[in-house]
Amino acid sequence: MHEPSTKSALTPNGGGEFTRALLASQKTAIAAVETSLEAIVTAAAAMAEALRAGGRAIYAGAGSSGLIALQDGAELSGTFGLDPDKIRFAVAGGLRDVAHIDAAAEDDRAAGARDIVEAGCSQGDIVIAVSASGSTPYTLACADVARKVGARLIGIANRPKAPLLAVADFPVLLDSGPEALHGSTRLAAGTAQKAALGLISTLANSSLGHVWRGHMVNVRPENDKLRARAAHIIASSTGVAEAAARAFLAQANDDVKCAILIASGVASYGAARRCLEEAQGHLDIALSRLRESV
Repeated sequence: MHEPSTKSALTPNGGGEFTRALLASQKTAIAAVETSLEAIVTAAAAMAEALRAGGRAIYAGAGSSGLIALQDGAELSGTFGLDPDKIRFAVAGGLRDVAHIDAAAEDDRAAGARDIVEAGCSQGDIVIAVSASGSTPYTLACADVARKVGARLIGIANRPKAPLLAVADFPVLLDSGPEALHGSTRLAAGTAQKAALGLISTLANSSLGHVWRGHMVNVRPENDKLRARAAHIIASSTGVAEAAARAFLAQANDDVKCAILIASGVASYGAARRCLEEAQGHLDIALSRLRESV
């Protein structure tokens, strides 16, 4: 029996040329991120500074860029234990039905200005505005209001000389080049944006003490998978067995950093909390002081 071919569906240009062109565009996107590492590190430091001082991180964008920004911000609470109220969003078309992008919403400057205000944007906050073209009306309106109220602005765009980059306090150019799928920005531009946002937010949270030895020590163990991961972090960090790690986690009210401190000799959860507060949340500093006191 003749097997149906999927060749034409997978490679619309014939052969493997289209597939290879798509993959090449992804590689170009990542290379673009690498050339912008200095700007990314600077943006991450600004994000950490704002959060450390009590400000909020507000992600703003439209279309594919808005969805990518939404994904990065939505993961921060579970991954790094950030207070969900510290992460806000202004996404064109709203958040009620993100599975269906309202293409016209990206042209609505009035909605952008309104949404960033409704997100609570104020002085001391950091706004992370993302736009492939860097000229999306909705996103530029968000940026304009952010600057007027005194918030700092990280602007991420994929085109040189983009208006968003010109108004940003911390511009990040991701020159990912032309798209293999003409007219779409969900491939090369999107890949570059996803990578850059992940770097910025991870570096920022590392600076805040939420990352230690490559571990997510501020993770919220809210399901079985994350509880197992938390126990593994405690066990691998302290040398205790997994069963003991789970017991320390329970004693520490599911706080991984406190559990590590208890496993390292701190007498109680309360004492561990005080150690962390004195170390401003940095586990390495708390452990160093613990060793010095022995």
